[in-house]
Amino acid sequence: MSNSLKLSLAASAVLAMAAGAVTMPAAAADGAKEKCYGVSLKGKNDCAAGPGTSCAGTSTVDYQGNAWKHVAKGSCVKMGGTLAAHKGNAKPVAKKG
Repeated sequence: MSNSLKLSLAASAVLAMAAGAVTMPAAAADGAKEKCYGVSLKGKNDCAAGPGTSCAGTSTVDYQGNAWKHVAKGSCVKMGGTLAAHKGNAKPVAKKG
């Protein structure tokens, strides 16, 4: 087997492994995450930013109530966000305790 053939096979194997890693579901890659509404800054949301927006990075104001950001599971409400979309864009207030 020639060296060029060996290199070609090795490169193909590496590319195949990389392609398999890319197709892993986002939820598995993120670990335990939840959608937290009202905590992202303008243009920094992960998705859902209301009518007329396409998705990630499209929120038009800081703390937009219908735009969400992925955060560690259990931390959203503690940081003052909500687990459901809401109206308004008030700055989140962290919960004490």
